[in-house]
Amino acid sequence: MINNEWLSHQTIQSRGDYKEVRAEMVAPEIGFSLWRQMTRLRTVEQALHEEYHPADEMRCPIHFCIGQESIPAALSLLVQASDYLFSHHRSHGYFFAKGSPLKELFAEIYGKETGANGGKAGSQDISHHETRFYSGAILSGAVAIAAGVATGLKIRKSKEISIAGFGEGATDEGAFWETLNYAGKEQLPLLLVCENNRYATYSDQLKRQFNDNISERVKPFGIRSIKVFGNDSPLVYRTIEEGIKSIREGAGPLLVEAYTYRWNSHVGPEDDGKNEYRTSEEMNFWKRNCPIRLLENALKNANQWNQSDIDKAKKIIDQEIAECFRFAKESAFPAGVCWKELNEEDKTPLADQWLAEEQACTFDQNQSDAKLGPY
Repeated sequence: MINNEWLSHQTIQSRGDYKEVRAEMVAPEIGFSLWRQMTRLRTVEQALHEEYHPADEMRCPIHFCIGQESIPAALSLLVQASDYLFSHHRSHGYFFAKGSPLKELFAEIYGKETGANGGKAGSQDISHHETRFYSGAILSGAVAIAAGVATGLKIRKSKEISIAGFGEGATDEGAFWETLNYAGKEQLPLLLVCENNRYATYSDQLKRQFNDNISERVKPFGIRSIKVFGNDSPLVYRTIEEGIKSIREGAGPLLVEAYTYRWNSHVGPEDDGKNEYRTSEEMNFWKRNCPIRLLENALKNANQWNQSDIDKAKKIIDQEIAECFRFAKESAFPAGVCWKELNEEDKTPLADQWLAEEQACTFDQNQSDAKLGPY
């Protein structure tokens, strides 16, 4: 395993272009799948980015993940259908990673009734119940909710795991550390994936926190951790593969801190460079060290690059995206929306029963009650 102890946003750029990607770390079919999935996600995001204006048909703000494709690509090959995946507001990569239907992503962004949430959630809060994917705009909310689900999985003694994807900005919230305290104490089946892209909106992490190594700070809470260069997709894949295996075997929660970078603005296709919070030198460094380009070079060096397969994959991706746009644009807008039903639920018989019958004194110190049975 490559020694990444030197990793931090302070040192990455100072060491020059990254040259340690090794295609041999994964089987050839995995290497090609990582390239295909990263290219597929990049192409989706670029197509949406380019289409947003001047048509102005998309009905919500979008936080694009261009440049951060490595983690979602690895997860897409490793997460099981029965696992739960929770995401922050930069949601597309995780929606993609869980195998949720891209047609419904596009339609949701266009505000159409065929969208994953009927056109009512948009990009920031998109969820897909059938594939067990849920995102949300509440900072650090994904982490806390994922821990709640992991608690249920532990009670059931399930082999399923709960996964939370978030940025380093989530660690500014007290809820993040409260969740880690509980997750570590209970040794929950929880994978925490921090895509550390350095900036929370326009704010440099080192102007908000003493250092940027979140992976070191979680250890006293009983959370195992590892940090990786997040644009090294074979290394990311192997790290998450081993981490998920250990969690399923009962080793408890794990945090993977992946140092990466978003190419685009914090939100939307508009350029936020007028704020001058990043230098062109920094942005060019990360674009040179693009995860897709790094893997392409590694595959070529390992004689694992088949141009015919590459061309075929790109053609299929382009066709898929064209069909997603057609589906979204031809779908109808939702009709007869009842906002009360969207925000309130009158029919909660089980909850009402518990609230009426249960007394605080019946619960033990682990906040459980045997009479309630399994979740």
